[in-house]
Amino acid sequence: MNTKAYKIKPGKKFKLSQFETSDKALINGDKNNAQVELEALRVRLEALQELLYAEGKHKLLIVLQAMDTAGKDSTIRMVFDGVNPQGVKVASFKAPTAEELAHDFLWRVHAKTPAKGEIVIFNRSHYEDVLITRVNGWIDADTCKARYQQINDFERFLAENGTTILKLYLHISKDEQKERLLERRDTPRKQWKFNPSDLASRAQWGDYMQAYTDAISATSTEHAPWYIVPANSKLQRNLVISNVICDALENLKMDYPKAVEGLEKIMVK
Repeated sequence: MNTKAYKIKPGKKFKLSQFETSDKALINGDKNNAQVELEALRVRLEALQELLYAEGKHKLLIVLQAMDTAGKDSTIRMVFDGVNPQGVKVASFKAPTAEELAHDFLWRVHAKTPAKGEIVIFNRSHYEDVLITRVNGWIDADTCKARYQQINDFERFLAENGTTILKLYLHISKDEQKERLLERRDTPRKQWKFNPSDLASRAQWGDYMQAYTDAISATSTEHAPWYIVPANSKLQRNLVISNVICDALENLKMDYPKAVEGLEKIMVK
């Protein structure tokens, strides 16, 4: 699959409104075949993750950002189903603690980045510090602009030290979010997910779209590209993300470590 259509070129000015939220190109009208393809991608990812772990040379950081209900949790659950948890970690960044606020905004993030052989998934990330902080006026325009550059420098540092970075914005429409919020509200087993505070962010939808547009424009780089993933369809979302991740891992040209010398002569009794 060619994922270039979802990738934001460095320095490109764009608007999120130009990207489809309901794109189903990979499903192509056949959900059964699409499910088979997704399962094949899971098998492919499982093998690539094992190779990454065994080689112990490369690192993969996956950043997931989205409006509420876009499916960050279910993406992790579905795309990484069957992958060895020994080599995959998930880090979530919620409201910073007093200790974290006493440091620079990237301090708590760096400690969660992947070690050699690991995949780390950021469920929300350092980008919250140029999104929610900007929308709510907690930082001014100059501080926000400075943080874009600091993020670029930070991600370049990670890349130069062996980290492959993939940043994925799960793009849903406001109407789709409404349907998912109503489903949470009205489905007993999902009501625990419903947080009335999510409605405050929904009321700021336009401001968030502008904040995401500006942040992605300023921070999609060759070493840490952004992908805009259509997410109204969960199946389409998972197909795009699985392809992006598998392609990135295959591009690392990994190989299993060499066997110990004389292995063929070792007797197992």
